[in-house]
Amino acid sequence: MRILVEPRRQPSRRLWTLTPILALVLTMAIATALFAALGYDAADSFMAFFVSPLTDLTGLTELAVKGAPLLMIAAGLAMAFRAGVSNIGAEGQLIMGAVAGGGVALAFWEQSGPWILPLMALAGIGGGMAWAAIPAFLRVRFAVSEILTSLMLTYVADLFLNLLVYGPWRDPDGMNFPQSRLFNDDETLGILVDGTRLHTGTLVALVLALAVWVVMTRSLLGFRIRTVGASAAAARYAGFGNDRVIWFTLLASGGLAGLAGLFEVAGPIGQIIPQITPGYGFTAIIVAFLGRLHPLGIVPAALVVALSYIGGENAQVLVGLPKAVTGVVQGLLLFILLASDFLVRYRLRLARRAGAAA
Repeated sequence: MRILVEPRRQPSRRLWTLTPILALVLTMAIATALFAALGYDAADSFMAFFVSPLTDLTGLTELAVKGAPLLMIAAGLAMAFRAGVSNIGAEGQLIMGAVAGGGVALAFWEQSGPWILPLMALAGIGGGMAWAAIPAFLRVRFAVSEILTSLMLTYVADLFLNLLVYGPWRDPDGMNFPQSRLFNDDETLGILVDGTRLHTGTLVALVLALAVWVVMTRSLLGFRIRTVGASAAAARYAGFGNDRVIWFTLLASGGLAGLAGLFEVAGPIGQIIPQITPGYGFTAIIVAFLGRLHPLGIVPAALVVALSYIGGENAQVLVGLPKAVTGVVQGLLLFILLASDFLVRYRLRLARRAGAAA
């Protein structure tokens, strides 16, 4: 006997919509079983990881704070993925956006004015776009896979960040710690709720997600992106330039990732440090697919994945779960989502091997 994989003639759109919810439920169940297998109380672990972060104002605002960068990055990645462009280097683009915008903050550190923060935002967008332009050029000019180039550039960006914070940008009054000066008040995002870290960047992230939705569903550009992703040959026949779509989607996703990086250093962190995010650029890939590459679906998906970060930190304090549990839960979510999608699109069938006895 052998197992055959056959594509379904008409995959169920209802199941395609419901599989993210199924993946979330199964992830919570398997994660709770894993907590118990590690020797922790299952009920306490489940409450600490998935429930208690949602029971107070601090937890809810932190959910928005961590969900905002995931939302911005995932919205940009969704555009690229819909066009068949695999931008895997959003983490590096986030870092370079933080470096570019943070560099503006340090350059005008002794000055004040409402113009500084918008200038930092523009620099952050430009830094992310510039870093994404490298794989875009290599893809269009030399047909080099953007998967490899964008991913490898992430490590270059990380090393460049460390070069700066350990070297010329290190705070002279920081007792030799690898960090820049603290940004002044005109270089940081305003707080929306007193006593929390909820900043204005969360509102900007939501507006940008809505803007991406409008572009993708209500504009000719969005139609071109979807057409190129569905069939490059059909797009060429229709006169849509594939190279232009590649450039646009990579630059747009890079710019949004760069802005997310700037919002991190100008928001919760308030300075440039060696580790700006816990891997938002990579985790946003999970968010994009969990949200079905739809800008509006990405909004709840970002909050769900943000809960894994907050829940992991909460479970470490309340239950003693190891730090790695956050990555395990995120990996489980992605694995189950992809497995569910596979079963929606394909079916498995047992067949006898040729020549086998009846």
